[in-house]
Amino acid sequence: MAIPDYETLMLPILKFLSDSKNRKTSEIVQHMIEEFNISPEEAKELIPSGRAKLISNRVGWACTYLRKAGLIESPQRAYNQITQVGLEAFKSKPQKIDTAFLSRYERFQEFKEEHTERSNRKSNNKITIEEKTPEEIIGIQSQLINNSLSRDLLDVISTMEPTNFEQLVVDLLLAMGYGGTVDDAGSAIGQTNDGGIDGVIKEDILGLDTIFIQAKRWKNTVPIKEVRDFAGALLSKKSNKGVFITTSTFPDRAYDFVSTIDRKIILIDGKRLANLMIKFNLGVGTKEVIEIKEIDTDYFTT
Repeated sequence: MAIPDYETLMLPILKFLSDSKNRKTSEIVQHMIEEFNISPEEAKELIPSGRAKLISNRVGWACTYLRKAGLIESPQRAYNQITQVGLEAFKSKPQKIDTAFLSRYERFQEFKEEHTERSNRKSNNKITIEEKTPEEIIGIQSQLINNSLSRDLLDVISTMEPTNFEQLVVDLLLAMGYGGTVDDAGSAIGQTNDGGIDGVIKEDILGLDTIFIQAKRWKNTVPIKEVRDFAGALLSKKSNKGVFITTSTFPDRAYDFVSTIDRKIILIDGKRLANLMIKFNLGVGTKEVIEIKEIDTDYFTT
């Protein structure tokens, strides 16, 4: 039979995981092949780019959507396990699980909102896919994939030890070019009673110009008090530069506060943190590269 679309795969995947075992994605793929009587020839079918098997790609996206809704989770890379929310959903005996079903979950609604194009939200005129060029479509799909990767990155970061997270933010600033060619440009302090400082970046060999870092691996919004305390810590260090990074968000008052003081403090929330990690290739790797060809007019005119 033809390989099912990713929505059709969602309920069978949840059923397969309903025993609460932690299973590899490859196990799920093999089970779906057996469940839907997919022939060996069909199982070898590739996606248009030729870089992945179609059934593996669709199982991967089905798992991604279930994860975004909170029905399953990934305790470790390439593994999947049903959550309590997922168990309750399965026990409700749904006839089908698709994006419409997942939309009842707040986490999935937030995920969908992130995928809504700002231009479409600001305009009363809907732009159909037919009105876009192939290059525009590729760009949109690439952004969707990066948005999904961004959420996955934050999920992974949330499981890190505090000291490892502090090192991550130092590594990010170094990857962004801060510290220049100084050998020991960045370091995580990783100590208690650190006076509100978790890491430092030396911008010159002697350390005359230093960026101080505060890193908060939080789920809730960072209180304005924490930002004020960080500003005070900078004052005690006689520094004018600081970067406050969190996995969550900052209140509007925090942005207002840092815009009015004489010290330069940059606030980086979870979404921006993940996007910067993707942009500067920290903790991520290239999965595949798609080449777009065009006619070489020089060849035909020589």
